[in-house]
Amino acid sequence: MKANKFVEELKAKSEAELAKELVDAKKELFNLRFQNATNQLDNTARIKEVRKNIARIQTVITEKARA
Repeated sequence: MKANKFVEELKAKSEAELAKELVDAKKELFNLRFQNATNQLDNTARIKEVRKNIARIQTVITEKARA
């Protein structure tokens, strides 16, 4: 249910906001991977969640580009 709400929020945003959101998510993923490599990451499930969010953002961007 949370994922659907997240996607609905993404669909309401402009393409510029989506691009910024994508950059932020990729930065977060990089930081999480770095923390994981140095054994500082407590919640490793967050990596999977951020990866899925990146895919969701890219999907919405593609949908808007096709429309």
